[in-house]
Amino acid sequence: MSQPRTSEHDIHPLFLQRWSPRAFTGEAIDEATLLRFFEAARWAPSGYNAQPWRFLYARRDTPEWQPVFAALSEYNQGWATRASALVVILSRKVWTPPGKTEPQAITTHSFDAGAAWANLALQVTLSGWHAHGIGGFDQDALRDALNVPQDYAIEAVAAIGKQGDKAQLPEALQAREYPNQRHPLRQLVSQGRFTFETE
Repeated sequence: MSQPRTSEHDIHPLFLQRWSPRAFTGEAIDEATLLRFFEAARWAPSGYNAQPWRFLYARRDTPEWQPVFAALSEYNQGWATRASALVVILSRKVWTPPGKTEPQAITTHSFDAGAAWANLALQVTLSGWHAHGIGGFDQDALRDALNVPQDYAIEAVAAIGKQGDKAQLPEALQAREYPNQRHPLRQLVSQGRFTFETE
């Protein structure tokens, strides 16, 4: 059984409340609710305000669902099948800055898309839903199915839904269906030089 999440320093409870369940109810999500999540993501910070993040979404029981779901690994399909929506998170790798005429690389495109994803995930939690990021999917299949240009990176897929009964999950996943902990801050933060232990 998991222990309640606790922080080492005083932070807003939202950061402890957000977690990534795999058991979802399968209930429908309306477009207005999804757009609220994307609105929160829109206000993330980015280098030079390039805003390289892009989101492609598919609600369950719509034609857009199957191509995204089919690209997930078999393992992730096993639990994501009851999500209310799947969101593909992209980042644009190049842009033409103001005053320039030639495209330039956005060196922080993945970093910036990660910031937007964090905003989205926190808004999802605030709204009484849950989001679970997914890294296991077929990049090429997804790129082809969704017509994603090569100058966009496919960063991740996220499943969004209302939390369901963990009994619907395979036994091995049921044992992991709880808000997990984090490494101690001393393992993550160091003043000045790199003094972390390597694995």
